Amino acid sequence: MLQFLKKLRSYWLGDVSFVVLLIMLVAVVFVLPVIMEMSEHGVLLFNVLLLSVFLSGTFSTDNYWVMMLSAILFGIHLTLRIIRFGDNPYSYYVLENVVAIANTAVFLYINFRLLFRDQSVNVYRIIGAVNVYLLLALMGALTLEVIHAVAGVSIGGNVLLTGSDRDYVHFIYFSLTSLTTVGFGDIYPISTGAKMVSTSLAAIGILFPAIVIARLVGLASQRTP
Repeated sequence: MLQFLKKLRSYWLGDVSFVVLLIMLVAVVFVLPVIMEMSEHGVLLFNVLLLSVFLSGTFSTDNYWVMMLSAILFGIHLTLRIIRFGDNPYSYYVLENVVAIANTAVFLYINFRLLFRDQSVNVYRIIGAVNVYLLLALMGALTLEVIHAVAGVSIGGNVLLTGSDRDYVHFIYFSLTSLTTVGFGDIYPISTGAKMVSTSLAAIGILFPAIVIARLVGLASQRTP
């Protein structure tokens, strides 16, 4: 078992793991919202895959304290989800999403470290940059969920929010349109908190290619003879 965990950790510390993470994030951000709208099983699949993404963060760092923080947050998140989906009357929806946001923040830090370690650039590092971008969209969606759960209002327009996991379909859509600065206008922020999240995502979406991608290109040009 210990040998298996070492191999698993070695894999997630390697550049090739960026491809697997990309597949998982594409499913969480683009595929599962469609399934959630069509099937009741979509919610369960979303929660399982989201927890799997966070679990991978535990193996993706060689920093002991960051690894422990990621493991603790994953354990809390998993426990809260089991409580809510278990056969009992208890639910901690807001706390779940707050922990998920913290988990995403730690995972973002881990992936930034992996992205720029040893100052090398290859196709896997470009994929890693895409992963960071999708994680930012995911964090935006989770933050909007918390805002709506606490304030009772977040986004409006052509959307019907139910206060359940299915609302993620609308939150991730709005988060992506804000991050990419597309802004179709069919959904828009209503509360102050949602407005600040929207503008923050838009600012990050503009700065991301200017800073992260430019940095990767700069590293690649430095290595070009």
